[in-house]
Amino acid sequence: MRGETPLSRAAGSGHERVVRILLERNDINPDTADDYGQTPLWHGAWGGHEGVVRILLEWNGVSPDMADIFGQTPLSQAAESGYEGVVRILLERNDVNPDTADNRGKTPLWQAAWNGHEGVVRILLERNDINPNTTSKRSDQTPLSCAAENGHEGVVRMLLGRVDVDPNAADEDGQTPLSFAAQNGHEGAVRMLLGRVDVDPNAADKDGQTPLSWAAGYGHEGVVRVLLGRVDVDPNAADEDGQTPLSFAAQNGHEGAVRVLLGRVDVDPNAADIDGQTPLSWATQNGHEEIVSILLERNDLDPDIPDNYGQTPLSCAAQNGYERILKLLQNRGGLVSRSAGGAPPTVLCPAQPSELSEPPFKRTGRL
Repeated sequence: MRGETPLSRAAGSGHERVVRILLERNDINPDTADDYGQTPLWHGAWGGHEGVVRILLEWNGVSPDMADIFGQTPLSQAAESGYEGVVRILLERNDVNPDTADNRGKTPLWQAAWNGHEGVVRILLERNDINPNTTSKRSDQTPLSCAAENGHEGVVRMLLGRVDVDPNAADEDGQTPLSFAAQNGHEGAVRMLLGRVDVDPNAADKDGQTPLSWAAGYGHEGVVRVLLGRVDVDPNAADEDGQTPLSFAAQNGHEGAVRVLLGRVDVDPNAADIDGQTPLSWATQNGHEEIVSILLERNDLDPDIPDNYGQTPLSCAAQNGYERILKLLQNRGGLVSRSAGGAPPTVLCPAQPSELSEPPFKRTGRL
């Protein structure tokens, strides 16, 4: 039973007449909380029951801003669930703090933005006492970052309309709202964010991955195209391991993203990472025949660049039995091996899984 009183149960179920009857008793405490610190008003707001909320707020002794053991107030619950009417009713009270954060640092605006409740976000942003850049404790994500990650375009648009919103606010891993939108393929949100002149399109996270790297690595061709439409986007920006957007796209077999990237004449098709592996090396290693074919169409691509162990793409294809890739490379005059620095190859190209379920990034960026 969690220690719920009859009043809490009636409020949570939206039974207005029962709530009135119970409140008329002299021995009823309208603020009695259950084992989780949740009051009748909390339950009424949680259920989205506007009538119950109004009745309780009119009663003496009701605390409109009492938080439960998780730090969530009635307003937090209503905002998280998208109950616009309840949010408006609660905000009519001067003793309700619209910016109270719960134990995880999530404010009503944060909750509404994460869940894409445009109406609630609009109501909250009408207040001057709202901080639109408040971050959660676990991830340090702002409401804008949350909305961008989930592709809530309407919320992104409203938040960007606030001059005090920081469009480049990074989370604990250094990912910005643009990075999250790009990672998840939300083209509309990416366009909106790039519409702000103060958005940094090359902002790298703690691993050195840019929004373009994330989009390319996950194969979001449309987002890659939008980002490359910016003249100030660096198409060769490498992460801390030396991998470029083209390397990520080739590694994961994303043909569309590879074609779009190669459409830029300033993309370096031979850029090697810290292990000496080029985009062609990665595509060969993972058996992405079509990617190999696309890369070989570039006249400035060197098919014989060895990695740090002296292995060329051709030797890698031979070891893994990729016959069709082998023929493609041989047609370009690929060498079986060409040792780096004159040293003989000591490590063979590692066999790869038959398929990759996730891009092999360092993390997936989750709450």
